[in-house]
Amino acid sequence: MVIDVGPDRTAVLKALAEPARCRIVERLSGEDLCVCHLVEDLGMPQPLLSHHLKTLRDAGIVEAERFKQWTYYRLSSDALAGLADELAAISGSTTRSRRRRPCC
Repeated sequence: MVIDVGPDRTAVLKALAEPARCRIVERLSGEDLCVCHLVEDLGMPQPLLSHHLKTLRDAGIVEAERFKQWTYYRLSSDALAGLADELAAISGSTTRSRRRRPCC
């Protein structure tokens, strides 16, 4: 079974490989938050946090929404659900009977 982890999934995996971005995703899994909330929760400088949020937005993991003078961030369920489906398919294939390709 071949799973096509296309450029979108590769971008998601690369973005999630950074521990700080994983922490941001964990925080956003419970509620929509603005940068000031994330700075306070994570103890991270605002410019660094903004850089990580941009990477997560570019990968399609996080969406931004303006509310008055603030920007709130939330998870994009589509990006994570697609990745979860692909990982489940890969994981499911390991439980089937194992085949071995003969050597030359």
